[in-house]
Amino acid sequence: MPQYHIWTIGCQMNKAESERLASYLENRGYRVAPDAENADLILVNSCVVRQSAENRVINKLQVLKTLKRCHPQTSIALTGCLVGADREKLKRSFPFVDYFFPAGDLPGWLGDHRAEEMLPQRPGAATYVPIMQGCDNFCAYCVVPYRRGRERSRPLEEIVCEVIGLANRGVKEVTLLGQNVDSYGHDLADKPDLADLLYRLDPIEGLCRIRFLTNHPKDMKSKLIDAVARLDKVCEQINLPVQAGDNAVLKAMRRGYTVEHYRELVAEIRARVPEISLSTDVIVGFPGETDEQFQNTYKLLSEIQFDVVHVAAYSPRPETLAGRVMADDVPPGIKKERLEKIEHLQAKIAGDINARLQDRVVEVLVEGKKKGKWTGRTRGDKLVFFSDKGGLQSCLVNIRITRTSPWSLSGELGLPERVI
Repeated sequence: MPQYHIWTIGCQMNKAESERLASYLENRGYRVAPDAENADLILVNSCVVRQSAENRVINKLQVLKTLKRCHPQTSIALTGCLVGADREKLKRSFPFVDYFFPAGDLPGWLGDHRAEEMLPQRPGAATYVPIMQGCDNFCAYCVVPYRRGRERSRPLEEIVCEVIGLANRGVKEVTLLGQNVDSYGHDLADKPDLADLLYRLDPIEGLCRIRFLTNHPKDMKSKLIDAVARLDKVCEQINLPVQAGDNAVLKAMRRGYTVEHYRELVAEIRARVPEISLSTDVIVGFPGETDEQFQNTYKLLSEIQFDVVHVAAYSPRPETLAGRVMADDVPPGIKKERLEKIEHLQAKIAGDINARLQDRVVEVLVEGKKKGKWTGRTRGDKLVFFSDKGGLQSCLVNIRITRTSPWSLSGELGLPERVI
């Protein structure tokens, strides 16, 4: 029986696609290899959102080049966002790679597929469900629309059937994925939206939690916020990337909203869902960002008090507007300094927010064990560790929080415990 190995880097969409690629291969008679050296087929699922990610992919491919010399019979396939329109250039750069296919596609040389073949074979308690591909926004810094194409939504009924299938396989939580989930359905004939999909998924038997990402501030509507407030299974957690806290920078980024609009949206969310856990993404060192503009971002983060902030230093991406026409003029040292300032600020904010959970009982979906401790997440997506000798995999339990930090929580099985 042939064996496969998948190496994945990047976003949740890549992880979801790798999980489905694994299912596809197993339905074609493959089994997972213990490591790349023992695989007959190696799949590299790549990311190029930042230069650091692209560098890691290229380094991995160079390692596989050496492996291929020793095992010439091994097939290597490359997918993900490194695979652009110019396949010939990729073939010249990586002649040892046997197959190239775009992000979100399937290795067509293995034949057609049926929808049920794509469901993860051994899903965990929580899994990802892609509901759309591509993006129409063309933010100045982002390469995704050039690699994944324009927005394409999956039919609502197809998604519902998939989630039912996952629930039947023991999945308790699904995260609906799209580069911009708030625009889901606009390209379908009957034009359902994300809120409509949430209302259809909420009654599914066996399913306990629903999340969705990534949101775009210019496209999030009150109807979706109402769905989060009303539906029991939709978690009180939203990722809402702001990227910058200065209007001039937002305009240069082509984000399509202002800081004032963003503040109003956050206020509406918190008014409708008081227990909401908010996370955001920030880019520092975008071309032309001045010290004053950076301070505006810093002040916004201080004011809003997010639960989580994902911060990255800008790196130019080929094909994007910024990469083509904007000078990368913020020195690396300044980028690093700004990034560290935000990380330091956020550690203080997250520490204070999480400290409020001290001695409280929270619901945790147990996802597995790490270093002898059970681990899982709250409805607000906070990581929790606890000890117990019982078999709690995929269970919902009540945990009393005994220790907090900016990054995780620790606790003990609460009473009364709730196990599903």
